[in-house]
Amino acid sequence: MIVFTTIDSPVGPLLLAADADGLRLIEFSEPRHPVNRGAQWQEGSHPTLDATRTQLDEYFAGRRTGFDLPLSPQGTLFQRDIWAALAQIPYGQTVTYGDVASRAGHPGAVRAVGSAVGRNPVPIVVPCHRVVGADGSMTGFSGGLPVKRQLLLLEGAVPA
Repeated sequence: MIVFTTIDSPVGPLLLAADADGLRLIEFSEPRHPVNRGAQWQEGSHPTLDATRTQLDEYFAGRRTGFDLPLSPQGTLFQRDIWAALAQIPYGQTVTYGDVASRAGHPGAVRAVGSAVGRNPVPIVVPCHRVVGADGSMTGFSGGLPVKRQLLLLEGAVPA
């Protein structure tokens, strides 16, 4: 069973979903890649959702620079490799897609890395917003570029 709830945040409503293994999804109000919800989805409370809400509140208040949550993102092995590399990007820093590709052990797969970054099911917690273009410019983000900019401003890491 997947339990979900919606919370308010400074970047708009966020849908949070968890299963027995951990946080499975953070979805913005207008997702680029919406997740299909089936009969196994149930609105309710869950300890992981409570912890996620608390840690997101602390992050947005500037009191948290990293997250300590059990994660249960669903994806291919390649996607999970990329998401693990994203999780290592320090607070307040940005890296390029090429950097992520190298860190994940896939230096020749920059385009595929871009696709995997875009399908990160737990943005903010797994900081895909910290990935910028090769020239340091803002690039796509599942929550939209204004949200990406807001997150990077919060962290003091706004690129050119």
